[in-house]
Amino acid sequence: MKVKKIPMRRCAGCMESKPKRELIRIVAEGEHSLRIDSTGKANGRGVYLCPNHNCFTLAKKKKAIGRNLNINISEEELNRVFEELTKYEAKD
Repeated sequence: MKVKKIPMRRCAGCMESKPKRELIRIVAEGEHSLRIDSTGKANGRGVYLCPNHNCFTLAKKKKAIGRNLNINISEEELNRVFEELTKYEAKD
């Protein structure tokens, strides 16, 4: 019997490769707005983040989200998305 391959993705904050299901996907909606893709199947270019505060702040500091999505993102839009990401933050 074949072993099912687990899709791996890289976190934009810590740059670690993890299984896709463990990460949160952020999708570019238009040219200047973002949204969180809870299903992982939305159309468009996406970037993945670990569900913890350290990765959120690292990605924001490195401007990794805008660079990986190839769009310019305002500071207000980033702050809005990061506030929304706190709902998904892992409880350790």
